[in-house]
Amino acid sequence: MTLPSLVYALFLISVVGVYWTLESLQARLWLLIVASLIFYASIQVQYLLLMVAVLLVTFFIGNAIATPLDWRIPNPRWQIAEKGWNRRRTHLLWLGIVINVLLLLGFKYAEGLLRWVGIDLPTAPDSTLVRIVMPLGISFFCFECIAYLVDVYRGSPAALNFSDFAAYKFYFPKLISGPITRFHPFIDQVEQQTLPSLNTAVEGLWLIAYGATKKLLIADHIAILVNLSFDNLERAGSADIWLATFAYGLQLYIDFSAYVNIARGSALLMGINLPQNFDAPYFTTSLADFWRRWHMTLGDWLRNYLYFPLGGSRRGVLRTCLNLMIVMVIAGIWHGNNWGFIIWGALHGAGLVAHRLTQTLGKARPPVQEFWPTLPGIGLGWLLTQGLVFFSWLFFRLPDPQQFTLALQRAWGTPADAQFGQLVYLESLGFSFSQLLLLLWGVVGLMAASYLVKQGFKLELSWPVKLMLVPVFSLLAWLLAPAETLPYIYFDF
Repeated sequence: MTLPSLVYALFLISVVGVYWTLESLQARLWLLIVASLIFYASIQVQYLLLMVAVLLVTFFIGNAIATPLDWRIPNPRWQIAEKGWNRRRTHLLWLGIVINVLLLLGFKYAEGLLRWVGIDLPTAPDSTLVRIVMPLGISFFCFECIAYLVDVYRGSPAALNFSDFAAYKFYFPKLISGPITRFHPFIDQVEQQTLPSLNTAVEGLWLIAYGATKKLLIADHIAILVNLSFDNLERAGSADIWLATFAYGLQLYIDFSAYVNIARGSALLMGINLPQNFDAPYFTTSLADFWRRWHMTLGDWLRNYLYFPLGGSRRGVLRTCLNLMIVMVIAGIWHGNNWGFIIWGALHGAGLVAHRLTQTLGKARPPVQEFWPTLPGIGLGWLLTQGLVFFSWLFFRLPDPQQFTLALQRAWGTPADAQFGQLVYLESLGFSFSQLLLLLWGVVGLMAASYLVKQGFKLELSWPVKLMLVPVFSLLAWLLAPAETLPYIYFDF
């Protein structure tokens, strides 16, 4: 069962229909649990028991952390008991974190470790062994578990009922690729049991249709260019490599944001508003702002559960720069077990460090600080930010050292093979290099126009217009989708 698909549409309609016919909160929670288990089992049934086990461990540890100290202890012994209680809570917190981190790293790096000891695994996409080391949704699942345990340790109430926590953790729209959601805002919305307004229901349908169009009509077509180019690196020229890198940056954003659109739209039909994950990140003028608007829930997780515990920006400029670099390298390690991901994280860490040092310099030198809000400063900031972002996507798409080394070797002053343009562009895609470049910039133009209308003019489509566009967009996605629907890119992470 994939998003979007006819099977998923029928599944969603059935769940939503039954959901709003139930009056009991517990009945609705268990409906979400059962529906989510069916959803995950339709994709990777072999990991269902594992996910349930992680859920149970996190739930019981969370409740143990939140267990209050017995008030009946006599006053002279209170301080001693409190110290032991706090020590026990801390040990339990670390136990929960270590279990989730080891599980995550074990699956992320199992293949690399096996190869390191001399055991080669098959690399075919349909290989059972490859599927075993990459369960879908494990990263988002573990990140939410860690966030929940830390929040409870910091004073938030633990889940009172197992059904509350299970419905939150397994909620099918966000289960595979997020957005990363916190327990308390989620369960508060479920407990309200408010039938969505007409405007909210239309918004949900619009997000689903809009996301399906972005995925099938744009991202999957761009993916054909990206895959053909990077699969033939040894024949590609410098211009071809940069075109493919530019295309991959657009594909990644459109593909991932399309999933989030469909997830948020599905949830809105059940009266649940999942957090946004993107806010026009390719129009930011600093890397710090980019990370406030790219994969926003991951950025929020990194800030709250890594950056701030490391000291944040409270211990001087040098320590702040070190913390930024540590956090981004860890973000790279989280994405995969190849050097390319670590380089990607290090590049973003270096960019954030440079931004922080520039801010510090600007406070000491007013002309520097006054330059960035000017039109030339905004233009330069945008070029530097997006130049680093798109350059780093090369290592994200080609994380294996042999791949990105070959790409870098051919990235400057290398002509393409005589047949590359003919086979890849004209015969496979039906467009020339120049036409493809214009089409990609056309996509950027559409993104810029949408951003200008929404952020600049503060305009939104009314719900009747969105309702009329839902069948139009759905039909376009259905008719113009590629012959083969590709999996979401972030399913790999």
